[in-house]
Amino acid sequence: MEKLISELGRLYLPTADNQQRLQHHLRGEATFAFDLAQDGFTRAIVIDFHKAAGELHWQRLCEVANALQSELGLPAPAVSVSGGESYRLWLSLASPIAIAQARQFLALLHKAYFEDEQIDIGRTMVELPPCLHVATGLWAAFINPGMGGALAEDLGLDMPPNDMSQAAFLEKLDSISSEQFAQALDTLQRRQAQSATQAATQAAMPRAARPHTAAGSTASQQPGLLLQDATLEDIVNHLHAMGIEPTFRHVLKN
Repeated sequence: MEKLISELGRLYLPTADNQQRLQHHLRGEATFAFDLAQDGFTRAIVIDFHKAAGELHWQRLCEVANALQSELGLPAPAVSVSGGESYRLWLSLASPIAIAQARQFLALLHKAYFEDEQIDIGRTMVELPPCLHVATGLWAAFINPGMGGALAEDLGLDMPPNDMSQAAFLEKLDSISSEQFAQALDTLQRRQAQSATQAATQAAMPRAARPHTAAGSTASQQPGLLLQDATLEDIVNHLHAMGIEPTFRHVLKN
């Protein structure tokens, strides 16, 4: 357990003063919410993706996790199940930042990638995995992102996860440096400004002159796998490259 506590402290916790309480929490003897902020600063940003129909919560998490890395240049975040009703992404900051700046970053990220998801921008109190979810009796835990889709229905584990396995997930992760955070924040701010300019330009145009897209497509659609030309193997390889483990639930009929 010492290794797990060390990794949680390295990535997320502002101090090491609550080790005894943390040990009770990790063993499932009691469940506490820990404050990831101290003196107006925080070293972690946590994003919830609440359970939705058609496993949309897992799809949204994958899209945001991939965008954090491929578009914003940030290290891979940790992924967890809450034991209740959500997946979570955990972003670790190498140096504490002001809570107001963390909220600004999360608000911009939310606007850019998952605006239709309800989130708590101002939350700093979080139940650290692994822990027992009191209401459901399931365990919150950090998970392998490649296997996350298999937990999309239950969002928790029946049994307490192994301490060393949990620590192993975390020790591979890097924190976001100050330079990386500043660059990502600048990218999100520029993207918002461009979107606002485009919206204002379109609003000022006569309706007949406004650009439009074909039904079922978006102007921001990125080049990718053309499903009509792809084999099953192509699709699986494409999903693996995006860090998504496909789940096939339908039987093809002759």
